[in-house]
Amino acid sequence: MLVPLFAKPQNTIGSFEGDETVFYAQTKQVNQFFRRFNGEEDVSGTRLYAGNPGYRDPKARRRYLNILFDKESPLVNADQKTVFIEEVLNKKAPVFLDFHDKDWFSEVSATFNWKKQTVNVILYLRIELQNGGYKWVISNVFCDKFNTYFSHLGDTTNLKFFLHPMSHEVDFMNIHKALEDTKNIDYYLDRDYLPDHLALFVSELKEGNLNFVSVNNVKFHVFQVPNWYFEISFFNRNSYNSGWLISNLVRLSPGDKKDLLKHYTHSN
Repeated sequence: MLVPLFAKPQNTIGSFEGDETVFYAQTKQVNQFFRRFNGEEDVSGTRLYAGNPGYRDPKARRRYLNILFDKESPLVNADQKTVFIEEVLNKKAPVFLDFHDKDWFSEVSATFNWKKQTVNVILYLRIELQNGGYKWVISNVFCDKFNTYFSHLGDTTNLKFFLHPMSHEVDFMNIHKALEDTKNIDYYLDRDYLPDHLALFVSELKEGNLNFVSVNNVKFHVFQVPNWYFEISFFNRNSYNSGWLISNLVRLSPGDKKDLLKHYTHSN
């Protein structure tokens, strides 16, 4: 059972008292998470705009930021959380999230039917500007089953499936043996080739081999705070610490962002 956004509090939670505890109710939408992170919403859930005395108020933000973390997550270190909040609230350069910024993306885990098999496909989506507006686009895909097409890729022990180094002298007439042996075609590929799952995904959809069934889980990866990465996940709990919350927090060193992006998006 979800806690209603305006449920009457039964006790005091943290530094919020009385009607302020209503702010602990579920952060139901990702947009709401952004507003609360930025201090653009008051404790009653009313959106605040520039010019309002409470808009982006640092004191209110400090309290709000503390409750946007999953309190049960083993991936959120208390000391790191404190440092993170202090850096976000830096008086000279406070940090605010921007829904239209490129440094965040969604990870959608979905079920598909693929050649009579049930498979899991991970879709990575980003916000893209188009014609003065914005839209979500699929930027990458990962499906473990697609790797079956490339099970021999990079195999340097094979002594049977290869094109002779003098093949060019006969105008590659022998290339037919590679192209006709489809089960072993990956032996003939550049050993450093990285399969493009997004291209395969589109091809299999268009050929009717891949059919969508359902979305299983959605989470978001955010790199908008300098030197930090955090993950937003949804928690359906019968408590005030529920809804869209920060479930993972990582302090980044130089180069970590690139490595994490590769890890989370399976990009080259």
